Amino acid sequence: MNNPEAPSPLLGLLQLQRRAREAATPEALGFVMVNETLQLARYRQAVWWSTAGLGRVAAVSGLPQPDPNAPYVQWMASLCRHLTGAQPEAGEVDGAALPDGVRADWAEWLPAHALWLPLRRDAHAPDGALLLARDEAWAPHDLALLRELSHAYGHALHALQPQRTWRERLLGALRAGKTRRRLLIVALLACVCPVRLSVLAQAEVVPQDPFIVRSPLDGVIDRFDVRPNQPVKPGTPLFSLDTTALRARMELARKAVDTAQEEYRQSAQSAVTSDKSRAEIALRRGKLQEKAVEMDYTAEQLDRVQVKADRAGIAVFADSGDWVGKAVTLGERVLQVADPMKVELVAWLPAADLLPVAPGDTLTLYPQGSPLQSFDATVLSVAYRAEVTRDGFVAYRVKASFTAGQPVPRIGQQGTARLHGAWAPLAYVALRRPLAVMRQWLGW
Repeated sequence: MNNPEAPSPLLGLLQLQRRAREAATPEALGFVMVNETLQLARYRQAVWWSTAGLGRVAAVSGLPQPDPNAPYVQWMASLCRHLTGAQPEAGEVDGAALPDGVRADWAEWLPAHALWLPLRRDAHAPDGALLLARDEAWAPHDLALLRELSHAYGHALHALQPQRTWRERLLGALRAGKTRRRLLIVALLACVCPVRLSVLAQAEVVPQDPFIVRSPLDGVIDRFDVRPNQPVKPGTPLFSLDTTALRARMELARKAVDTAQEEYRQSAQSAVTSDKSRAEIALRRGKLQEKAVEMDYTAEQLDRVQVKADRAGIAVFADSGDWVGKAVTLGERVLQVADPMKVELVAWLPAADLLPVAPGDTLTLYPQGSPLQSFDATVLSVAYRAEVTRDGFVAYRVKASFTAGQPVPRIGQQGTARLHGAWAPLAYVALRRPLAVMRQWLGW
C-alpha cells in the first residue's frame, strides 16, 4: 500500500517546474537544478554545465560556488566538454566511450552511474546540461521524469540568459558536433574559393565594316527596289527619290537656257551695227553660261535620284514601308549593305556594373530564343565614356569579334553577353553589389 504522505512524482515535477520559473537569475536556477532536483530522483552528485563562452562548470551540488582551479571541477569540465559534442541527447553516460584520461579518473570523482541531461529549448542548441550521478542504475521512469524536467530547465535557462554575441554563437555552433563543424568549414572554404567576376550586358550582332547608304540629296523616297536582307551586287538599284520637283526644275532650267541663248544671239547680231549691243554681248554670254550650269546641275541631280549598291552584300534595313513617302535630307542614313559573313558584337556594359574589361578579354553571347546556343567573342575596344542607350540607361559600348571556328550569328540577332573579368573570392563576388550600394549610401 502506498504511503499517502509521500509526494507523488507528478507533484514533485510540477513543484520543480514552478521553482525554475520563479528563479530570478541563472545562479538561482543553477542552485535549484543541482540541489532541489533531489525531490524528483535520488542522486549523490549533480553538476550544472553552462555552454556560455568556452563552457564552464557553473554549479555543483553541496557547494555555494565551484572553484574553477579545483581538480574535481577541472576533471568535470573535461568530461562535460566531451559529452557536449559526443552525446547530444539525454541518457546514461557510457564510460567505455570516454577518452582515456577522463575514463581513468572516473572512479575517483563520480559514482558508477551518471545521467546526462542537455538543457535545450525545442530544437535549438542546448544552453547547458545537467549531470546527475549515483551508485545504482537509473530506472526508465526516472529517465522519463528527468527528461521532462530538463526541458523545463532549458526554457527557464534560455529566458534568463543574455543575448549571446556573434562570437559566442560561432563558438556554440562549432561545439555542436562534427557534422556542423564540417559544414561550417566547407562554407568557409567555399567563401574563399576563387571564381571569375562576370557581368551581364545587352548585346546585338552588327555588320563589320558595312557600307552606309545615305540620301544623295534632299527629297522624298518614292520607292524601294530591294527587300530587307536581300542579296545585292554592285550596281543593283536600292531605292529612288521622287523626281516630280526635279523634273519641274529641269524644265524651267531648259527654258531659261533657251531664253538666254536667244538673247545672246540677238545681241550678237546687233553688235555688228550698234556699239551698245557690243557692250552687252559679254553680259549675255555670262547669263547663258549660268543658266547652262543650272540645267547641268539639275540633270546631274536627276541622275542621282536612283541609288545603287557600290559593293556586294545584303541590304540591311527594317521595312521599306517605314521609308516610302518619308522626306529625307542630304546625307541621311537610309540602309546598310553588309557582308553576312563579316559580323561583330556590340554590347552595352551598364555603368553601375562596370568591370575592368580590356581588349583581349573574353565574353559569351547567349542569343534570345536559342537557349542551347552560345557564341564566344574577344573584346576589341571599350569606350572611355558612357552614353545613354536607346533603353534609357547609362552604359559603355563594348565591341568584340567572334572567335573563328564557330557558326557566324545572324546580323541583328540580340541577346545577353556575359563579360568575364578577373578572379576573386566567392564571398566578394556575392557581396560586390551590396557593398557598392552600402558604400554609396554611407559615403566612405
